[in-house]
Formats: sequence, structure tokens, C-alpha cells
Amino acid sequence: MENEQLFNPLDKRNLGKSVVEALLTTTERPLAAGESFAGAGVYAIYYRGDFPCYRPLSALNKVKGAYPIYVGKAIPKGGRKGTALDASLDSFSLSKRLQEHAASIISVPSLKIQDFSCRALVVDDIWITLGEAFLIQKFQPLWNQVVEGFGNHDPGAGRYVGKRPLWDELHPGRSWAPRCQPTKITMEGLLEKVDIYMQGLASRTGSAGSEQALPPNA
Repeated sequence: MENEQLFNPLDKRNLGKSVVEALLTTTERPLAAGESFAGAGVYAIYYRGDFPCYRPLSALNKVKGAYPIYVGKAIPKGGRKGTALDASLDSFSLSKRLQEHAASIISVPSLKIQDFSCRALVVDDIWITLGEAFLIQKFQPLWNQVVEGFGNHDPGAGRYVGKRPLWDELHPGRSWAPRCQPTKITMEGLLEKVDIYMQGLASRTGSAGSEQALPPNA
């Protein structure tokens, strides 16, 4: 066999892929459930609602299975500083992070929490960041790549000099977001970026174009 390469299971690419594959085998659950469980790790959030410019993504999820709108990580408190070994199971950071995301969605009128689901995987803390990087690389989720800022927290008093997250421009409702400085992009420009993403999504997944991807009577 020409150009045969020695397989290394500990190569970071193989390690990252194994985290992604393990996450995708977990049970998909309603994000609204909000149950607490021990562990830190990685997660993916899925959307199947009727927000107009998200319809191609929603239709793809209804027909072809789950394609995340957002992926992320939750690092154990000790692991963030590198001061704890095997800290993942001593933390509730993964379920807490998902609860925070649910609260963000509930706070905005343009989205419905019942339209969201999630997968979560408790991961040994040294592989969490690698797993998130490979999830982003594989799916290029909308809220990671284009409509950024979903995972942001309230920056706190005296720290509102930064720009308002694009997520809050498209989905106003979080109480702290209006205190931030306005972004330079117009709503028209932001919607155009979303449309370009949806066209690229159709190409990556082999689905039909934006209108053709809509379910009947959408």
C-alpha cells in the first residue's frame, strides 16, 4: 500500500475525534430539562424551531439528524488552573453551563426553549479543550462562527465598554446586553452573514438550498 502511515491512537487528531464520536453517541435530551449531574466536559446544542433565518438548519435537523447550532465546553474549576488531577467528576460545571444556556434562551422572546435539545459528555479534564476544538472544526456551528456571544456572561459593573455580542443583537432580551456598546454591523449585515452561513451549510451537508430545505407548510 502506497503512502501507508503508522496509526497512532494517541495522536491529538485521533484523540479529538474520539471525544467527538463519543459525544455523538450520547442521548439527546431537551435543554429545558435542566437536570444537575456531576462532571465537566463538552456539549452540543441543537435547534428545531421556526426562527425565520434559522429555518434551513432547523429543517436539516428534522430530516437528517442533529447538526448543532452551538458547541462548548465546561472546565472544572481546579482544572482551569491546572491544580487538580482527575477533577472532572468533582465538578457540576457541565450541567451548570447547560442551565446557564437555557436561562439565556428563556430570557429572549425570539426563541423558545422547547425548540432546543442537547448532548453532553463528561470527559477527563485534560481532553476537554481538545474535544471542543474538534467539535467546532467538524460542525462550524452558527453560534460559534457567525452569531457569536451566546456563551458570554454579564461582564459586570464598570465593564460594559465592550461591544454587545452579535447574539444579543439578533436575539435581544438578556438584561445586561443593552448596557454594552452597540456593534458596528447593521441588522441587515448580520442577517446577510447568517444567510451566507446557511448556504454554506447546504453545501457541507448535501442538503437542498435554503427554501428547498424547508419542511412542508413551513
